[in-house]
Amino acid sequence: MKITFKLFATLTDYLPAEARRSNLVELDVDPSAPISRIIEPFGLPPKLVHLVLVNGKYIEPDKRMSTTLTDGDVLAIWPPIAGG
Repeated sequence: MKITFKLFATLTDYLPAEARRSNLVELDVDPSAPISRIIEPFGLPPKLVHLVLVNGKYIEPDKRMSTTLTDGDVLAIWPPIAGG
C-alpha cells in the first residue's frame, strides 16, 4: 500500500537528498507494518521522534509500536521544538 511520509524541521536531513526540499516521500509499505517499523529504515534518533501524526491525529508514544496505517494515509513526524 502507498502512504505519504513527511519529516519536518531538522528531521528532513534523514530523507533522501532528492526529497528534502519537499520534506516528503511516497512509500510502499506492508499493511501490517506499525509506525515504528515504517520509520526504522530512515535512522531517526528516538529522542527526535517527538510529535507523530497520522492524517493529523496525534499518536501517543506507547501506540507507535502497534499502530498500523491504511492506503493513502499521511505519516508526519516533528522533532521537539523550542522557541520564543
